Amino acid sequence: MHLDVLDLHNFYYRTPLGRVAQRAVRDQVQKLWPDAQGQTVAGFGFSVPLLRPYLEQARRLIALMPGPQGVMPWPVGMGNVSVLCEEGAWPLSTGMVDKLVMLHGLETSEHPSEVLSEAWRVLGPGGRALFIVPSRSGLWARRDGTPFGFGRPYSLNQLEAQLKRHDFTPERALAALFAPPLHQRFWLKTADFWETGGRRFAPWLVGGVLIVEASKQVYAPTRTGLKAAVSKPLRVLEGIPQPLPAPAGRTSDGSCGCPSGC
Repeated sequence: MHLDVLDLHNFYYRTPLGRVAQRAVRDQVQKLWPDAQGQTVAGFGFSVPLLRPYLEQARRLIALMPGPQGVMPWPVGMGNVSVLCEEGAWPLSTGMVDKLVMLHGLETSEHPSEVLSEAWRVLGPGGRALFIVPSRSGLWARRDGTPFGFGRPYSLNQLEAQLKRHDFTPERALAALFAPPLHQRFWLKTADFWETGGRRFAPWLVGGVLIVEASKQVYAPTRTGLKAAVSKPLRVLEGIPQPLPAPAGRTSDGSCGCPSGC
């Protein structure tokens, strides 16, 4: 079940906890992808909190928002780049995207296979995607007060296995949101401390979200059938241009040709 776009917008842009979550996840995205100069960058779900650093870098930036979630204009005060789309039919040409960011798009979808198939389609050969999902072992997936408490949380193995089934190659994995999902001032002020400590000591145990980078590898098709090579083809296939000489020691009448006539 997708969350409403207004609820997502209010969490990330109007609550202190949402701004903490936005900064923590975006820092990890920037760590993986510090540059997108001259590339086509797309996002699916509610990825706009993570796409702003690429507004000035990317050659083209597109924010896809699924129909059940709804769409909002973004960015504020600039030309709109957000588009409403169906989960299984993105309005993008095949192979046009260099980088894809997916946030709140996979775990809340009722058709995750269609979402992953479209993600693979729109990526160009060698293109890369970031899949950001709630961690099954994290605290954020256990509370309904944040968007990460909805949908299906994943373990790292579950997410990588699902990506491999759709022909993605997992490359790197990180975690984020180590601070507890609490609104009290103490936890908000110490969020940076928890993020730094969590990444260093126990990333897969307590991280609230998993971030997996996967690539699209397109391999050359293999040829069917057998390839046979004959190093010495049969002479009968080429024809015989002249009679073969008689075997050594025999004449044409069958005698050995010696004086004694044996």
